[in-house]
Amino acid sequence: MRIGLIAGPWIPVPPPTYGGIERVVDSLARGFAAAGHEVLLAVPSDSKCPVPRVPDMRSSEPVELGTTLSELSHVIRAYRGMGDADIIHDHTLAGPLYTHRPSSMPVVTTIHGNLTPSAVDVYRAIGRNADIIAISRDQVSRAPDVPIARVIHHGMDLSTVPEGTGQGGYACFVGRMCPDKGVLEAINLARQAGVPLRIAAKMREPDEWSYFRDVIEPLLGSNEEFIGEIGDAEKYALMGGAFAFLNPIQWSEPFGLVMIEALATGTPVVGTPIGSAPEIVEHGTTGYLASLEELPALLAQTALISRAACRASVKKQFSSERMVADHLDLFQQILEQGSPRGISGPGALHEGAVHDNQRQDSLASGA
Repeated sequence: MRIGLIAGPWIPVPPPTYGGIERVVDSLARGFAAAGHEVLLAVPSDSKCPVPRVPDMRSSEPVELGTTLSELSHVIRAYRGMGDADIIHDHTLAGPLYTHRPSSMPVVTTIHGNLTPSAVDVYRAIGRNADIIAISRDQVSRAPDVPIARVIHHGMDLSTVPEGTGQGGYACFVGRMCPDKGVLEAINLARQAGVPLRIAAKMREPDEWSYFRDVIEPLLGSNEEFIGEIGDAEKYALMGGAFAFLNPIQWSEPFGLVMIEALATGTPVVGTPIGSAPEIVEHGTTGYLASLEELPALLAQTALISRAACRASVKKQFSSERMVADHLDLFQQILEQGSPRGISGPGALHEGAVHDNQRQDSLASGA
């Protein structure tokens, strides 16, 4: 297949630090190419992903993060450079609505964000002309009338993640500096359990800095070590040295990529059972999911969790190989049988669950 991949204009692929969507696009691009497919990547020009790229793209524009004008300009350049691709996998919001692409070119898009009422309006419109991938069954359940072609969980390349010992004597938190991610709850949880906490957090936007200055910084004491934003090597070392990864998430996150990163280092996840967390963490086997009142006692029991089981869960369910294979299977279905648009709501949940199980059985049998 000749596969076109489009990421947003704001962060290079792969991301130097924070950037979950860009990390996924990088894994897909490398995986598609390794599987023998022709890949053309439309990303900011300062990206370093080692696959052929659309020329004449602008460099990343972090100052304009999230703005419509940046994305529209990027999308126009991306589709103009796609040539005769067999199928486009577009990770932008505006791209699937772009009317000047060839009408015969199949487009698939992934919902990376929360399905708010505004997002539901957009994806209903997208679903008329493109196939939509959801990243968790929880995400789909929040908008049952958005047509979903398939649920495909994110994956990651385990070969890039060293397994840690968990002997650092601390718990850790890694995420964005905002109330939704649960950094305040992580601080309180660690203090109640009487364990040291190391915090690595992305702070680029004004509201992130404000939240840090006004809420988090005044609370920091001898029990906490604030590290700031870090790259992959430092992040995996931090996670691998922790005996527990704290993820007391406070919103219905569609997919917590940071959780599978922690599990890949062998570190169990301790957090709240909100959003996609129950699809990633198996309570009692790869961590603990419970209410904030229950978590301090459970944090003390993380020594009972097998670090080997944590890493094995990523290899079995959340590898980049599985993610790539699931996407290729869907692309092939679209090209051979036509669009599967129209699966939505409970049907999409069932379809995703069945496909997940089939894929896991296939991987387990070595097929």
